[in-house]
Amino acid sequence: MSNIPETGRTQRVQIRLIVIQVLVFSLLLTLGGRLWYLQIRNGQEYSDEAKNNHVQQVVQPAARGSILDARGVPLADNETRLVVSASRTELMKMDDDGKGVLTRLAGVLDMKPKDVLDKVRLCDAKTPQPCWNGSPYQPIPVTDEATTQQALQIRERAEDFPGITAEPTAVRRYAAPGKANSAQVLGYLSPVTDDEITKAQDTDSPYLRSDQVGRSGLERTYDKELRGKAGVTRYEVDNLGRVIGQAKNDEAEAGASVVTSIDARVQAVAEYELNQAMKKARQEFDTNTGENYKADSGAVVVMEAKTGRVVSMASLPNYDPNAWVGGISGKDYAKLTGKNSNFPLLNRAIQGQAAPGSIFKVISSTAAVNAGYPFDGNYPCPSSYSIGGQTFKNFESQGYGSITIGRALEVSCDTVYYGLAHREWQKDGGNNPKKKPNDWFYRTAHQFGLGKETGIDLPNEVSGRVPDREWKKNFAKANHDAWCKQGKKDGTYVEKIAYENCLEGDRMRAGDSVNYSIGQGDTLVTPIQMATIYAAISNGGTLYNPTVGKAIVSGDGRTVQEIEPKSHGKLPFTKKTRNEIDQALAGVATRGSAAWRFGGWPQDKIPMHAKTGTAEVYGKQTTSWFATYTKDYSIVMTISQGGTGSGASGPAVRNIYNALYGLDASGKQDLKKALLPTPQKSLPKIQTDGTIDSPKIKPYDPNSQKPAAEQTLAAVLGRRD
Repeated sequence: MSNIPETGRTQRVQIRLIVIQVLVFSLLLTLGGRLWYLQIRNGQEYSDEAKNNHVQQVVQPAARGSILDARGVPLADNETRLVVSASRTELMKMDDDGKGVLTRLAGVLDMKPKDVLDKVRLCDAKTPQPCWNGSPYQPIPVTDEATTQQALQIRERAEDFPGITAEPTAVRRYAAPGKANSAQVLGYLSPVTDDEITKAQDTDSPYLRSDQVGRSGLERTYDKELRGKAGVTRYEVDNLGRVIGQAKNDEAEAGASVVTSIDARVQAVAEYELNQAMKKARQEFDTNTGENYKADSGAVVVMEAKTGRVVSMASLPNYDPNAWVGGISGKDYAKLTGKNSNFPLLNRAIQGQAAPGSIFKVISSTAAVNAGYPFDGNYPCPSSYSIGGQTFKNFESQGYGSITIGRALEVSCDTVYYGLAHREWQKDGGNNPKKKPNDWFYRTAHQFGLGKETGIDLPNEVSGRVPDREWKKNFAKANHDAWCKQGKKDGTYVEKIAYENCLEGDRMRAGDSVNYSIGQGDTLVTPIQMATIYAAISNGGTLYNPTVGKAIVSGDGRTVQEIEPKSHGKLPFTKKTRNEIDQALAGVATRGSAAWRFGGWPQDKIPMHAKTGTAEVYGKQTTSWFATYTKDYSIVMTISQGGTGSGASGPAVRNIYNALYGLDASGKQDLKKALLPTPQKSLPKIQTDGTIDSPKIKPYDPNSQKPAAEQTLAAVLGRRD
């Protein structure tokens, strides 16, 4: 028997009962509190969520807005095609991850099974194109070129193709009217990614999984306006998924259309002439390298001088943006991005950087005048200029005696600018610079807008480079160790340069300044920057932000938002200096380095102003530049490894002007043949339903605008600069 007293045992039982009662009461209290929280405190919230569990959404994609030229001709619009898509979600539920279904699908579509499987796989860092870089939960297009017979086979044999749809769908079309490709200006689309969907959830323009997003060009800049708003219909369903009613319906809103300042006819001319200029350059022999010019890339910009609006922008090599529609193939992707592709996705008008050569001299001329050198003063133009043991030669080693700055512009005399820049370098302290040097030549380049973006409404514009003292110091700091490791006092040319830079790479040397004065050395500009500068000289000095978009028209046509020209500054010269430069550039076209390209030009009716440029690039052939303007337009063309400015680019620029103004080889004007004798100010006529009358255009006929015959003046001047 237990020795524990009966009273003690009773007390313990009672304590245990009390503890159990407390625990039970606590649990009941907790349960009651939780029930109160769920049913009363947050009851309505959970009730709404429960209802939503029985709501299914059906998305109706919005029609993407069109991109139109200045007259209403579609550059990018939509067309209905039979699109075959695969639901990756459904395929992954199958034992073989849908390989059997996709293999059968390939047979119907006359495609290779591997090509179909590749299109449906998801992109990652290790997966090459083709692959799907959009959301894995949306239908993945396999082809947008299905025939009616193929679509019927898929739909009639639905049990053989679970997760596969074949439906008429509006897809993007890049029309290339009149063979105006416009690829880099327009850009392309690709599917929205999950990351983009997440980031845009809290914005006023969220993405749907079915959205296509602009990746470059105007498609990217105006993506929000073009995309519109998808329609969503919400259906109430029971536990078995049967529709029992319609909860809510949000109508789709078509995307707005973007009217551009591009004229498709001029665009076709510019693209053709640039391509022809590059072809002809490849037929010319380069005596410096002992082989023909490579002419591997080029760009041309046609801009309204008084507004900054871009009438044409061409870049070569180019590509067909339709290749991206419905998902790009691996073969096409390699062509656009591979090592041997020459990168056609680059818009070289805003992303191509090169030394400007002599077209930079309008900046050096302004800098010299602002530094106190009279424009009409006399300056020596010998065949060469020596600094220490280094000799800088004039182009073709030709001297002109004592001439003005204006005449130096006309004949493109390098040594005049060498002398002016060297003197300013000495005034600023030379190798021992003043604490606050004037740096007129560098300061003026910044005032002309170089070294920064122009602000054009296209993505990924580059800023170029002004190699001033600050840049020199930063560049030397970043490369000092590499220079010292590579440099040798008595080594090769490259090793000697590295040795000098190791010792004094952060110092602004005399050779740097004189080279810079003629647009050589480390200076980099883009065609759009130079077109903006020459347009500003034409209009009296206003630097406009270049624009391609001209207006945004809502999908219903009720709202038109015009995009007004904006200025980002004034050129740093007086009216007198501007007029002197203007006269000198007119002299370039009539008696200077570009005169042989403008024989027969009606200078009295349409004054032409020009500047040629031939930029030397270490390890490459020379870059051809040709910068021009009239009272209406500025046109700048450049060809990488294309030879001289007037030799390679000159004829093409002349032909573009001939087409604009309706001129023949003799300079006679026929306004009926003129594409755009004056800039177009009005917008295309917009209908009440939002549609726009689109005039038809014919492909450019180069025989209708024959180039002017080369004048005998060419024999006197030579094919200069």
